[in-house]
Amino acid sequence: KKFCGGNKKTIFGRTEVIDNTLNPDFVRKFVLDYFFEEKQNLRFDNCDLPSLFCLPQSFLGQTFCTLGEIIGSSGSRLERVLSGIPGKKCGSIIFTAEELSNCRDIATMQLCANKLDKKDFFGKSDPFLVFYRSNEDGTTVKVDVYDWDRDGSHDFIGEFTTSYRELSRGQSQFNVYEVLNPKKKGRKKKYVNSGTVTLLSFKVESEYTFVDFIRGGTQLNFTVAIDFTASNGNPSQPTSLHYMNPYQLNAYAMALKAVGEIVQDYDSDKLFPAYGFGAKLPPDGKISHAFPLNSDCENANCVGIEGVLEAYYDCLRKVQLYGPTNFAPVINQVAQCASEVTDGSQYFVLLIITDGVISDMVQTREAVVTAASLPMSVIIVGVGPAEFDAMEELDGDEVRVSSRGRVAERDIVQFVPFRDYIDRSGNQVLSMARLAKDVLAEIPDQLLSFMKSRGIEPRPALSPSPTPQINVHL
Repeated sequence: KKFCGGNKKTIFGRTEVIDNTLNPDFVRKFVLDYFFEEKQNLRFDNCDLPSLFCLPQSFLGQTFCTLGEIIGSSGSRLERVLSGIPGKKCGSIIFTAEELSNCRDIATMQLCANKLDKKDFFGKSDPFLVFYRSNEDGTTVKVDVYDWDRDGSHDFIGEFTTSYRELSRGQSQFNVYEVLNPKKKGRKKKYVNSGTVTLLSFKVESEYTFVDFIRGGTQLNFTVAIDFTASNGNPSQPTSLHYMNPYQLNAYAMALKAVGEIVQDYDSDKLFPAYGFGAKLPPDGKISHAFPLNSDCENANCVGIEGVLEAYYDCLRKVQLYGPTNFAPVINQVAQCASEVTDGSQYFVLLIITDGVISDMVQTREAVVTAASLPMSVIIVGVGPAEFDAMEELDGDEVRVSSRGRVAERDIVQFVPFRDYIDRSGNQVLSMARLAKDVLAEIPDQLLSFMKSRGIEPRPALSPSPTPQINVHL
């Protein structure tokens, strides 16, 4: 077997050869770098000869998937049917994934220093400590003690060694350390030490990863909301941002596919609620800011990303583009769903695609502040040539969003203008990949920040059955 990743179809490696069996259990494991925000395409070829390249006479079948599909499947275990020679039964293959990094224990400690040598003009010292692992297994810890100087020329005071086992005892007579300066010790006969450092407290906390929660069954619920205001232009005209070109996707469809095709790997039922806002609806022309694209007020779910696109195109033929551009109703709608599932089993991702400035900024700020306390993130993609300066107010990278004296508990909004990611040569696939990589990069940390704030730990990963498999390590 060989398998390939990336657009260039580079051969990554092959398994060992197992003789005379229809149910091989491959042992070799492949190590890949995993990026949630990227669509990492994989191809697996099944051959019956120990050749790096599958020759036509040795080809038995192949299958395709993304790394995200393996990670996002139940228990990180994915089964795929092999396709190959027409009329020939090729069988199936099972992939499993596990995370290589298991160093997730974070130690926090409180220490105090006594009678340190270095003092400034006022008779004070400003010590800080630097910790090192001093052996390969990390059990011994070397600590350097410095006196901080404003100009960066920090003065070395001394050093001491300890171990994780000693530190884990907490405050005790064993955790009072002499700070020794080797140069002074060798130069001065009466030298004793350069002060002492005492451990006051020691605590170890587990630091979980995004993959821990996905493997434990956490689902990403993806919802999309599309701007149907009149500023987009008449959909029947090529100048419209909603123009349905039979040969290429418009900006709305590109943004939807770019984000949706990655997030869908982490949603088992592949049912995605899809809404529109800012349009007049038939038959009475009522304006709505959270109407289902599939026209089903009881169930806004669309089957797969292709189902969302189909509902979007169909909706363009039925509704009248109008206005204004209100975000709060759809944010509140998703927030209501998120408020009903706060046990860590689900995390909600809302994608809003718009062409203009928000009309209900006050209400939107209030909605974002409320949503920030829920298992929810909001991605806003601006399409078209409009100025989106006001949108930056919602992206709390520097200043948290606030409303009526309340400050957002977390930064949950990521805004980007799509024009910044358009490939100059017109390559839509590249444009979509650039967009997805940027807007989705913060989702794992946002999910973790919610889980940590609520003290939620990932559930144990499901154990895959002992069946033929390729092991993919991350």
